[in-house]
Amino acid sequence: MTQENEKQRSHLGYGSTYKKGGKKDLAGGMENKAVLGGQVWMVSPDKGAKAMNPCIWMQAGVAKFKSCNNYYDCTTCKYDFGMQKKVQSGKQMSWQDAMRRRPALDRICRHSLTNRIEKRSCAYDFQCGTCDFDQFFEDVWTSKIGTIPFEMKQIRGIDLPTGYGFHKGHTWARIESGGFIRIGLDDFAMKLFGKADGFDLPLMGKELDHGVPGWGLKRKEQTADVLSPVGGIITEVNAKVRENPEITGREPFGDGWLFAVRTPDVKKTMKELMDDSESLNWINQEIDILETMIEDVAGPLAADGGYLTDDIYGAMPELGWDNLAKTFLKT
Repeated sequence: MTQENEKQRSHLGYGSTYKKGGKKDLAGGMENKAVLGGQVWMVSPDKGAKAMNPCIWMQAGVAKFKSCNNYYDCTTCKYDFGMQKKVQSGKQMSWQDAMRRRPALDRICRHSLTNRIEKRSCAYDFQCGTCDFDQFFEDVWTSKIGTIPFEMKQIRGIDLPTGYGFHKGHTWARIESGGFIRIGLDDFAMKLFGKADGFDLPLMGKELDHGVPGWGLKRKEQTADVLSPVGGIITEVNAKVRENPEITGREPFGDGWLFAVRTPDVKKTMKELMDDSESLNWINQEIDILETMIEDVAGPLAADGGYLTDDIYGAMPELGWDNLAKTFLKT
């Protein structure tokens, strides 16, 4: 087991005991309820278990155990909608009222409750709609700051993070906290084309279409079109990459992201991309194709194939810029 996996499992909580139930059990009790194959199951989490992405209702003490599965986009969350209906009917305490009952020092911001920022006290009595910080955090801060991959695998010299969706044109997409999607070029593409002089990035507000050229990678007089991995409206462009394109080569999955988009159906959009297992097989196949192209130009490689290094095109321009773009970027 890798160190990353141990770390991941150490803070993941799942229900460890379960029993069969009936329709009457859905109405009450402290356990979490689930219906699978027409059977009601009563699930109790381990004592002291923690959710990987704790729901705000759980953190406020209203729900027993609930992990967020909607990327902290409460406005489109079915669970939040159902809980709010219960609050309106008087059957449920709101998470805001639960927090107001706490001692003053424990009345912390909802973004701290969901582990997205360090501990911060709420100064607006949990009236988030009137909070300047809440609006700044949701609309500005989260989209501007890239996240670091939780776990990174290396496949024959190519970095491949888990939890990302990949497109066949060597772009990636990742759902971020708040429900928007961050987009970038993968490590294979950056090693293949080498140090970029710049990126021909679209402006905010432009609509991208899945599988259609959306921007370009530039190196000297050469430009390669890049297919967009998802469709959506661009809400943020990484200004740091415009000023210093080298960031994308150094940190393609972190600070080297290119832009963020909003799309009506996040989950459906991500299903169009390759997941962790699919991307692992795909990247191996892409490396095999590249090694064959290199052998055609430079002769046989070592028996083990070796590892791909930075700036493959710069070292072997005879591979052909347009040929590489057509073969791997699909443009």
